[in-house]
Amino acid sequence: MLEFLETVGVPHILCVYGLGVDTEILSACANSFKIYNSIDAPALRVPAEVSGLFDLVLTGADWQTAEVQARHPGMACAVMPIGPEFADPLTFRPLGLAKDYDIVYVAAAQPYKRHDILFDALERLPPSLRTLCVFGYGEMADDLRRRAADSGLDVDFVGPPGVPFEEVNRLMNRARIGVVCGVDDGAPAILTEYMLAGLPVLANARLSCGRQFILPETGRLAEAADFAGAITAMLDDLPAFSPRQAVLDRWAWPHTITRLRGLIAKTR
Repeated sequence: MLEFLETVGVPHILCVYGLGVDTEILSACANSFKIYNSIDAPALRVPAEVSGLFDLVLTGADWQTAEVQARHPGMACAVMPIGPEFADPLTFRPLGLAKDYDIVYVAAAQPYKRHDILFDALERLPPSLRTLCVFGYGEMADDLRRRAADSGLDVDFVGPPGVPFEEVNRLMNRARIGVVCGVDDGAPAILTEYMLAGLPVLANARLSCGRQFILPETGRLAEAADFAGAITAMLDDLPAFSPRQAVLDRWAWPHTITRLRGLIAKTR
């Protein structure tokens, strides 16, 4: 990284997501405007001597902002998670495809995504319900395939490895609703990506970051034990939702860039 900076010069804006940065890199970018976004549930995933060098921290929830400012009083913060607030309405969009799945679940095949909540719900729902799981990466894919087979669930799987964004959008378009099951998770980008594809979202009511994207017109929040009932209720009431328009009005990236530009100017 240092060699790269020496070769091409330091950026006007440096964005750091999660891990993978140290004081040497940030010092080399002393004249850059430095932005940190966790992308995961811990507000700051770097030591204090690193996080103290940022000009602006983007968080996914008010509690994260409080944690950042407890560590660095006066630090500029904004609840503006990189994933869902910078969603692209051209990449994720309705395609008018036939809806041959009831549910789509796009997530890493890793334990923190809490696939068990969805599969527990599916085992309580009618076997006629069709589900599609799309995994980019992760070590649980084979276990989940076995569970679906052992339980007689009508679940199809794609990946790992992952597929291009265009294919993710096409696969989402084949379903009626999207689900987010995680608890100890940052604000997942998939929240508004589902919505831009025209799908209302059922999310875990205990999701650490990102519950603000679930509005009456975009989806529902439910406790893990209530997921089965919430899935049924949403599938029975699909005309009540208008998720894409809600995102276009509030969170698509042109709105967020305007806010970010103002924050950078104010902080500087």
